[in-house]
Amino acid sequence: MAKQAKSKELDPARYERITELSGQGNEAFEDERFEEAVEEYEKALALIPEPWTDWEASTWVLTALGDCHYLLDNHAEALAHLVQAVRCPGGLGNPFIHLRLGQVQYELGNEDRAKDELARAYMGGGPEIFETEDPKYLTFLRRFMMGI
Repeated sequence: MAKQAKSKELDPARYERITELSGQGNEAFEDERFEEAVEEYEKALALIPEPWTDWEASTWVLTALGDCHYLLDNHAEALAHLVQAVRCPGGLGNPFIHLRLGQVQYELGNEDRAKDELARAYMGGGPEIFETEDPKYLTFLRRFMMGI
């Protein structure tokens, strides 16, 4: 994994607009309007200067985009966002990001990467992180952990 950069601070007006757009994305997400949520999160991401790895806001916006794409079964798109999110401040070691990374790797047939990411999620979030997820992921991880 790439070394995580220390987070910089965005100017207040830009940060406020990013959080506003993210909030609209969150509302759409809660209503399971994932395509609409993606649009709002993408608008928020467009306001974050590159490189995204410098900004804490990138971590949550990219994670939200990855989550939406995962739920839309756009696994390759989810993977692209989540790989970037893990490189942002606070991303590496975040159990939820590793959970989603493991799930999309699993769905894409990358079992070795899936095992690694799901194990990171389990170590950071315990079995509880899997409670609301399809049980196939925890079953897969347990088989790996038992050497089956």
